[in-house]
Amino acid sequence: MKKKRYTEEQIIGFLREADAGVPVKDLCRKHGFSEASYYLWRSKFGGMDVSDAKRLKALEAENAKLKKLLAEAMLENEVRVKRSEKSGERTGPTGAGALDDTVNHKRVDRLYALEKLQIKRRRRKKVPVADRQPLIRPEAANEVWSMDFVFDRVAGGRAIKNLVIVDDATHEAVAIVPAHSISGQQVVRILERIGADRGLPRIIRTDNGKEFCGKAMLTWAHERGIALRLIEPGKPNQNAYVESFNGRFRDECLNEHWFTSLAHAQVVIETWRREYNEERPKKALGGLTPAAYAKQLATKTVTVTPDSNSTATEGGGTSKRS
Repeated sequence: MKKKRYTEEQIIGFLREADAGVPVKDLCRKHGFSEASYYLWRSKFGGMDVSDAKRLKALEAENAKLKKLLAEAMLENEVRVKRSEKSGERTGPTGAGALDDTVNHKRVDRLYALEKLQIKRRRRKKVPVADRQPLIRPEAANEVWSMDFVFDRVAGGRAIKNLVIVDDATHEAVAIVPAHSISGQQVVRILERIGADRGLPRIIRTDNGKEFCGKAMLTWAHERGIALRLIEPGKPNQNAYVESFNGRFRDECLNEHWFTSLAHAQVVIETWRREYNEERPKKALGGLTPAAYAKQLATKTVTVTPDSNSTATEGGGTSKRS
């Protein structure tokens, strides 16, 4: 199989897609390169734009040229020394010291600075590590939601950004919202709309995407009394429930349909979500569908104590937060 060669523009584009949230495996499968290539490119071009990448390539070419000149000069010097030894002539210093007049490291540094070949590598932004939380299946609905983004494209090439929200206890797909772009403010509005219908959770688990870590999300969660649990960067297994759902969503919906427009994608995806919730029994839920299991949790026996007006739900029940 002939290897593909990618330009700097293409490589920077791949890295930007990954930074936007596209899973590495999906990115590699989509564009036809290996994960090893992706991580090599990320270590080499991470944080650069196209102009920086081109300058880096020019710098590498200049390095190769200088190395070749140095090797040739060293070879010539070695041949000259051997000839001198055979003829009995006195020779001067050998090795790198004899090459000062030909390829001097100071001269190389001056040339690099003059041609502006030195590129300052930008360091990748370090996200503060959050406290690790054990991944335990909640016993009541609306206790913990997991959120993530899943990407696809319409026929015209525009990206579709799907906000996926899953209830960890009931396995329900609470919402799948396709859009061409979704900001932190839009995430907050979507959660408010969902909360008006079914209430809000006590905890939301996400990755470190800017939409989930931004000011809008943090302010909203603080005002609502909702705890945000951020997984460690590069550890999607810490958000395993929504990652498992994402794989099924991609295999059974996104990969099976060719969306002509965003409106077409919204209709197909919402139909699939309802079918998943209402018509798909799961062995882990005792043969019930996610929707039926959620109703079972909501209709647990409620015991009223004579000494108090408060109610307690046996085995845990759903809580509606606003």
